[in-house]
Amino acid sequence: MALCSVLRPPRCRLRPPPLALRCPVTTTTATPWARKEKARVSCSPPEPSWEERLANAVTPLWRLPYQEQLQVKYESQRKTLQTLASRLEELGIDAQKHGGLCCPLQPVVPSPIINGYRNKSTFSVNRGPDGNPKTVGLYVGTGRERNIVCVKANHVENIPSKHKQVAQCYEEFICHSPLDPCILFHEGGHWRELVVRTSRCGHTMAIITFHPQQLGQEALAAQKALLKEFFTSGPGAVCALTSLYFQESTMTRCSHEQSPYQLLHGAPHISEELLGLRFRISPDAFFQVNTAGAELLYQAVGELCQAAGDAVLLDICCGTGTIGLSLAHRVSKVIGVEVVEKAVEDAEWNAAFNGISNCEFHSGKAEAVLPQLLASWEDARPLVAVVNPSRAGLHYRVVRAIRNCSAIRRLLYISCKPEGEAMRNFLELCCPPDPRKKLAGEPFAPVMAIPFDMFPHTVHCELVLLFTR
Repeated sequence: MALCSVLRPPRCRLRPPPLALRCPVTTTTATPWARKEKARVSCSPPEPSWEERLANAVTPLWRLPYQEQLQVKYESQRKTLQTLASRLEELGIDAQKHGGLCCPLQPVVPSPIINGYRNKSTFSVNRGPDGNPKTVGLYVGTGRERNIVCVKANHVENIPSKHKQVAQCYEEFICHSPLDPCILFHEGGHWRELVVRTSRCGHTMAIITFHPQQLGQEALAAQKALLKEFFTSGPGAVCALTSLYFQESTMTRCSHEQSPYQLLHGAPHISEELLGLRFRISPDAFFQVNTAGAELLYQAVGELCQAAGDAVLLDICCGTGTIGLSLAHRVSKVIGVEVVEKAVEDAEWNAAFNGISNCEFHSGKAEAVLPQLLASWEDARPLVAVVNPSRAGLHYRVVRAIRNCSAIRRLLYISCKPEGEAMRNFLELCCPPDPRKKLAGEPFAPVMAIPFDMFPHTVHCELVLLFTR
């Protein structure tokens, strides 16, 4: 493939409409001021509906034709590379070489699917526009402004219909439950967020988070039984869930290790097919949210790596092993590092199921595993690194380990927010050697950037930045 083608928020009260809209002037002997006010109100545009407000918040580019969306994203990535070039210049590095950019920027690779592309959606439970505290949807407003409203996502264009169906059924269930929603932890309540994961294999996983408060085990068991009955033989059976999970959590976010996912019904995993391979996905394992877009992304990563023959691929933040396994046939060995233990189990299963034997996966924080792994690296084979961290970027110790490993001459950084913490990583990779920071290795230099639109209708995209030295 050619590269160029290639919130637990506080309770809120809905703001009433402006006085002028609630009290129109009706007297036939209106004063000149009243007549002007009436004319002003009649000419002012109507306030957007809650559905429009949600679409504007979640998918702010939804009104633009898709080609215009791509242009908006291209300009955003261009500004990011301009910023990186300026920051490198401040470090004494001659970086502004390509129209003020630090490296050539390819056109944004469009998503093969524009609507309903998400394979994972997270729905909150909170007060809706009608005052229903058990509304299942997405948020408009912010906790800081104390104006959160939970709006149903039935009209949101990037969420598939299956996810919306499960959310609607979950709302129906909790509306009939005598237990309250958990909006603020200290105010009590139980029903919390819903996560829906789907795959192109036709599988659907639902994960329901529940705050136990002071409920005993018998009461918890009763709620789980009711939930299972609703989704297997009740109205929720229409969702045809492959897996139904339940997690008791007293925190905003909880890993499986902190609070185990309890399988109430069905298979423990769902499966996805990508680039001819089959992948097993656990409830909290990372998997690119746009599967069709991920195929284009990984194909390009394979070309940019230029890894072949005896090369070793280092896949950092590997998730379920999608990148490493899809490129395993090109290299002699793949080494994956991932913090989520269940994702590593998935990666190992995925390798075995697909008959791939040249991969090994390490479970643990990259900042703990990688320095130890690379410090003793004596393999003469070429080493190529691919990193795909969260928005928080790479830990400094990971960057330092990569930088100080002379065997790594080529690095691909995949970032969904390059203007954020990833920018710090870019500078650490490219800055001159600094003994104070223990950065002794030769600096990298950015040589090519390719944006991939993994998130149509939003302002985000995935940027692949190639560094060499």
